[in-house]
Amino acid sequence: MKIFKVVLVLIFSGLVIGCGGKKEKKKEGFSYENKTTTSEKVESRPNDVVITSNDAMQFNKKEITVKAGESVKITLKHIGKMDKNVMGHNFVLLKQGVSLVDFANKAAAFASNQYIPKASEDVITYTKIIGGGETAVIEFDSPAVGEYEFLCSFPGHSGMMKGKFIVE
Repeated sequence: MKIFKVVLVLIFSGLVIGCGGKKEKKKEGFSYENKTTTSEKVESRPNDVVITSNDAMQFNKKEITVKAGESVKITLKHIGKMDKNVMGHNFVLLKQGVSLVDFANKAAAFASNQYIPKASEDVITYTKIIGGGETAVIEFDSPAVGEYEFLCSFPGHSGMMKGKFIVE
């Protein structure tokens, strides 16, 4: 049994020493540099905005700033787990001068229309209602320079789920 232990120790020692030995040299003509060219690089656009919502009726942003005269892309991600019939969220951008409270009160009666009053002229754009784990994306041209309000129009959510949308 002692001989077996000695043999195992010798084999294990040989493996450890063998693994830490000499290192391979780099092959000629091989480089570890990143070969990505500028045409392949992905540019991030300042008007691409990701906003999250959750089961605690919260957006992760209270203020969004975009550049005027450019396309805007809003990605709304519901990071919660609850179904859209229970804890649905959307992103609604209101025109300037529209009362957020009045709009939210009217919107509550329009469940069949994503909680957006039919024929409403108060809205610049909006996403569909989404539930836990879902994502909605909208693209639109930025409105004129100024401050706008955004909200979730699901009934009872606008008190906490709102913010400023600033166009510079």
